[in-house]
Amino acid sequence: MKNLILTTAERTLQIELNALEALKSSFDDDFVRTVEIIYQSKGRVILTGIGKSAIVAQKIVATLNSTGTPSVFMHAADAIHGDLGIIQPHDILICLSKSGETPEIKVLVPLLKNFGNTLIAMVANRDSYLGKQAHHILYTPIEIEADPNNLAPTSSTTSQMVMGDALATSLLALRGFSSAHFAQLHPGGALGKQLYLRVSDIYPMHGTPSVSMTTNLKNTILEMTSKRLGATAVLDENHHLKGIITDGDLRRLLIKDVDLKTVTAAEVMTPNPQTIDSESLAVEALKLMRERSITQLIATEGGHYVGMVHLHDLVREGLL
Repeated sequence: MKNLILTTAERTLQIELNALEALKSSFDDDFVRTVEIIYQSKGRVILTGIGKSAIVAQKIVATLNSTGTPSVFMHAADAIHGDLGIIQPHDILICLSKSGETPEIKVLVPLLKNFGNTLIAMVANRDSYLGKQAHHILYTPIEIEADPNNLAPTSSTTSQMVMGDALATSLLALRGFSSAHFAQLHPGGALGKQLYLRVSDIYPMHGTPSVSMTTNLKNTILEMTSKRLGATAVLDENHHLKGIITDGDLRRLLIKDVDLKTVTAAEVMTPNPQTIDSESLAVEALKLMRERSITQLIATEGGHYVGMVHLHDLVREGLL
C-alpha cells in the first residue's frame, strides 16, 4: 500500500511538472498583448468558466483583486440566466475551458461576443470553438491529466492556476504595485499588518504604566498589576525614562537579601531598557523582542516614554 501511495504521488508530481514545463512556451505575443490590453483597460477583468475551471477562475479573480487589478467572477451557467448584466463596456472577458468545446461555453461565447468586449480564451486547444472565437489566447497545453484514468482535471487546472498567477504578477509589475499598496488591500490580514501596523496603534490600549524612582515595592506591584502588562517604566523627577521593572525583576529580588518593606523601584529596576520609536512598524517590535528574548518593549516618542507593548499584543494582532 505504501509503495502504491508514494508511486502515485510521485507520478502526479512529475506529470504536473511536465505540464508546467510545457507552459513556458505559452508566454508568447498573445500573452503579452493580453497583459497590455488589461493594463490599458479602463474596465474590469471578468473571468468565467464551468466546473473546475470556474473554481480556478474564482481563485484568479481573488489574486488579481489583491494585486491591484479589479476583477469579477461570472459563472458560465449563471451568465445566461441574468448574470450577463455584470458586463460593462470597458470590461475584458476571460473564459477558462480546457477543451473549449463544452456545451455551456458554446452557448455563452456568442452572447459574450455580442457585447463587443475583448474576449480572451484560456484554453488547452487553440483550434477549439472557444479558441477560434476569442480575440487572444492564453494557451495552457495539456498532454495528460495526472490521475491514472486521465479524466480528473489535475494537470489542466494546475496550468490554469499558474497562467493566472503569471497574468496577475505581470500586471502587478506594470502597475508598480508596492508592498504599501498590498497593505492597503489587506488591512485585516497578517501580511498586511506586517506592512502597516505601527507600535503607536498598539500601546494606547494599556495606558502608560510608570512609577518614580522612590516608589515602594507594594505600589510598584500595584501599578504593574493594574495595567496588566507585568511591567512598569521607572521615571525620574523630570519624567525621563530610567529603567523598567518586570515580573522577572521581582523574582530576582526575592532571592536577594533585601528588606522588602523599604526597597524602592530604583533598586529593583533594570536600567537603560530597550526602547522602540512609536512610529516603528509593529513587526520591528517583534523582531527586537525575539533578538533580546524579552516580552515587553517600551515605546518612545521624541525620546520620551509614551507606552509599552507586550508580546501578547503582537500575538493577538496575528504577527506571530
